[in-house]
Amino acid sequence: MFHRPAIFSRFDALVAAESTRHGGVSPAPWASLNLGKNTDDDPANIAENRRRFCTALGFEPAKIAWSKQVHADQVRLVTAPGGAEGFDALITRQAGILLAVSVADCTPILVFDAKNKAVGAAHAGWPGTAARIVEKMLRRMADEFGTAGPDCFAYIGTCIDECSFEVGDEVADKFDDAFRRFDAARGKYLVDLKKANQAQLLAFGVPENQIEISPRSTVLHNEDYFSHRKEKGTTGRMLAVIGMEK
Repeated sequence: MFHRPAIFSRFDALVAAESTRHGGVSPAPWASLNLGKNTDDDPANIAENRRRFCTALGFEPAKIAWSKQVHADQVRLVTAPGGAEGFDALITRQAGILLAVSVADCTPILVFDAKNKAVGAAHAGWPGTAARIVEKMLRRMADEFGTAGPDCFAYIGTCIDECSFEVGDEVADKFDDAFRRFDAARGKYLVDLKKANQAQLLAFGVPENQIEISPRSTVLHNEDYFSHRKEKGTTGRMLAVIGMEK
């Protein structure tokens, strides 16, 4: 049903996880743990899936904070559960709130500031990554909570991997050479979203040994994860979540 990042295991009061596609009630093509409200799945299925997921984590669905994501760079300061629109990163220092970002190829990034007991969750597709959404989330955490890189632990979650993420020149041009390579056989560039987001964490001062990167791929491990690209847009959504228990 979900994977718990090992990087956060030392923090007893912290809840952090990314869902898989298993353990829900949705039929194909959303089978089975579809947690995405903006899909054509039956809303009753999505509600039951969210109930199962949250219950397994020890949170009530009503405690989730989320936003309708727009592939941009806006950061929402969360002070209460509930929804919003137009934000691709959420931050809070309020206990009892579960920050959630929705993904199905885009990169989820979860951050915990162990000193100030603050958390952040970012949804970074290629537009958000190019717009440096993770850097902007960390800067906002610094402004709001006093967050500093050495105090942070981070998880870069399951997404489309470099070997599967073929893009044209118009996308490749938005990334430095360190995060893209040209595959002559395919006639396409390949972009590494995990590496690009890791670089933003490192630039903020998060130690490399305090960053965990998922070895899994939504495309290569499609039997366990939803992939918008591989499933041609008709699929479910995972959630990546982080929050402090009361």
